[in-house]
Amino acid sequence: MSDQSAKELTLKDLQDAVAFAAAFRSRRRLQPAGGEGDKVFPPTFAGAVYAIEQRRIPGCAESVHCVLLDSVQSQANRMEQALQDAVDAKMLSIPLIEVDFTKHDPTGDLEADRGAGRLVDAVGKVTSLQVPHRLADAILRDSDVEEERDGKSERIAFRKSEIGRALNTVSLANATPLFELCPTALIFGMWDSTGPKGGLGPKFERAIVSEIVGVGVEVGDLRRGVRRDPLEVRAAVKVAKAADRSWSLAAGSRGAVSPSEVNHSSVPFPKQRGEKTDDNYYDGATIEYAEQTTTLSLICLRRLCFPIDGKSNIEADSAARVVLATLGLCGAALAFEAGLGLRSRCLLWPDGPMEWELLEKPGTPPKRFSLTGEQAVALLTKAVDAAKKLKLPWREEPLLLKPSVGKGRTENLVELVRLSQLEATKEGPDQES
Repeated sequence: MSDQSAKELTLKDLQDAVAFAAAFRSRRRLQPAGGEGDKVFPPTFAGAVYAIEQRRIPGCAESVHCVLLDSVQSQANRMEQALQDAVDAKMLSIPLIEVDFTKHDPTGDLEADRGAGRLVDAVGKVTSLQVPHRLADAILRDSDVEEERDGKSERIAFRKSEIGRALNTVSLANATPLFELCPTALIFGMWDSTGPKGGLGPKFERAIVSEIVGVGVEVGDLRRGVRRDPLEVRAAVKVAKAADRSWSLAAGSRGAVSPSEVNHSSVPFPKQRGEKTDDNYYDGATIEYAEQTTTLSLICLRRLCFPIDGKSNIEADSAARVVLATLGLCGAALAFEAGLGLRSRCLLWPDGPMEWELLEKPGTPPKRFSLTGEQAVALLTKAVDAAKKLKLPWREEPLLLKPSVGKGRTENLVELVRLSQLEATKEGPDQES
């Protein structure tokens, strides 16, 4: 896309687009930061394999081998983290729910923390932008909120509180409670499968979808080599491991293990990345180029309605949809400016700025718009102000929850985390949850 042909997106542009257009889209080519032909490391999936498939690529007569570099789910997480970073930096305010674990943070003395029933590792504060299932996440479900009842402040399970019970009524026809508490759930999708309705809980599809694919992939050479130990510890000298992770020289064969089990001696490169073929692992890949494709469906947003005080309001519907569209574009713009360091040895560099095409009228060329992170934040502020004038709820401060604790409770989130952390201290480097 040409930078000269793109105009800055305005609130009026957004309002018109949300009313009639189909979608915004952005397509950008990327290359490894090391330059064309440098090796990249895709994510691995079950069986330590890359997600490689044949795709039809414009301009190519035959289908092309492609590899997934960043999935839809991962891209959503990056956009949410970019929004969280902006909130932390006081750049913007959006409705959030925050669970505070800081009261249970460790002192640093592992044995003392174990005895006192404290966490082994600090968790800090967790927000609805960071939990896996957004507002429907079990971390929020199994936390408590302070609520006034009969003139007294009581600590009540979130989903049983007055504000939490409002989530039992959400639907496409009544998205207002989600807009008030967690509008990002309406952008990145949510299924309330662990709520009181179980599998019949409301579902909201993703309005914004993004992924990064490597085009023309060639898998790297077989992974070979060892990590050399400067002490030249030999595998024939056995050791015995203790429960506290200490070790001693083995007195006999019973319980004896190789020194590599306690991270001594020369060992083969760890088999944690690459494509597995029998007992061999491939080491990265090269690509012709990568492409990031991001689409924001305005049709999806037009399915959502936002009644106020139980009454439908066409103006409020439109204003809320504009806020959500702006929020999605803002997350994408901020994530782009945060950089594309996807994982170790997978740092990508775009060939130009992020621009958007508006799919407005079939058969006509898409309109092109530019939008920086700073411009997106300013646009979101304007959209929110317009929504507030129509009495749409928009919380400026996080709704604070506390993780459930205490004897006799069916939920005990702190203890679940603490015991899991204690278990992790016993695990070796190759064990997974």
